Amino acid sequence: MIGIDVGGANLKVATGDGIFIHYCPLWQETPIRELLLRYGTPGEEAAVVMSGELADCFSSKAEGIRFIVEAVREVFPGAQFYGTDAAFHDSAVPELAAANWLVSADFLMDRYPGSLLVDLGSTTTDIIPLLTMEALRGLTDLDRLQQGYLVYTGLLRTSIPALIREVNLDGVPTPVCPEFFAMSADVHLVLSHITEEEYTVVPPDGKGKDRVTAMRRLARVVCADLEEIGEEGACAIAHAFWEAQRGLLLCAIQKASGRCHTGEVLCAGVGADLVSRLAGGRNLAEELGTAADALPAFAVREVALRRPGRSH
Repeated sequence: MIGIDVGGANLKVATGDGIFIHYCPLWQETPIRELLLRYGTPGEEAAVVMSGELADCFSSKAEGIRFIVEAVREVFPGAQFYGTDAAFHDSAVPELAAANWLVSADFLMDRYPGSLLVDLGSTTTDIIPLLTMEALRGLTDLDRLQQGYLVYTGLLRTSIPALIREVNLDGVPTPVCPEFFAMSADVHLVLSHITEEEYTVVPPDGKGKDRVTAMRRLARVVCADLEEIGEEGACAIAHAFWEAQRGLLLCAIQKASGRCHTGEVLCAGVGADLVSRLAGGRNLAEELGTAADALPAFAVREVALRRPGRSH
C-alpha cells in the first residue's frame, strides 16, 4: 500500500520505504503518470487524496478530479480515493475535491484529541481543530476559507505583493509593485529559514536558488537592482514580508484556538519547524520524521490500512 497526495504544485508519495516529494505543477501539464510509474509495482495498492483539482488548467473542479483519478488509475487501477465525507471512493465523485486536510485530521484525531493541527505547506496553511470528525466532515475549501481554517499563504509559493503593499527603505515608505518578481521562498532563504536544498520550487525568474540571486529577485519587487538597494534593502523587504506572514498565521491560529477551545498546537508540513517556533507548538517531525512534511500522503495510507472494506 502506498499513499498519494496530488496537489497543484507537488506530488507526494508515502511508501513503506519512505516519503517522496516531487515538484509537479499541474498547470504546466507535468506528467503525473510518469512520476507515479516509479512506484507502480504489480499488485501495489494505492490510497489517494488530492487538492490539485483547483489548478487553473482545469475549467472546473469536476474536470480536475476526473483528470487526477484517471491519471492515477492508469498506474494503480484499484486506487481508492479519500473524500471530504471521510470515505474512500473508486470513482471521480465531487467529494474528492480538497480532502487532503481531512485525512490528516482522521489520522491524528485519536492520537491528539482536542489539539489544533497547523500544516504549513509550500502554498497554503491548514488550521484544523481535532475535536470531532463530525465537525469537519463535508467542509469545502470555500467553507474553510470562510471559517479561518484555510489560510492561503505558504512557505515557498506566496508572492510578495500578496501580503505587503509597501516597505520602508532607508526611512522612505516605498510601494511594492504587483508583479510576480519574488516569492516567499526567496524571503525564507534570505532570512535563513530554509536552505537552498529546501527551495524546491521553480523561482519566478527560473534562475538560481542561492541567497544573492534571491535578494536580486526581492530588489525587483521595488523596481530596483540589488546594487541600488543593497543587501540591507533586500533584507528589509524580506523582514517586512515575514512580519506580515507571521502576523497572518498567528492571528488565524489564535482565532481558531480561541473559538474551538483547542489545546496543544501540532505543527506539520514543510514549514513545521518554523511554525512550531512561531506558535510554541509540537513539531510532528519529532514523532513522524519526514512523514510530517507530507502528512496527507502518509495519513491516507495509514487510514486506508486500518479500514477493511473501504470502497464506496
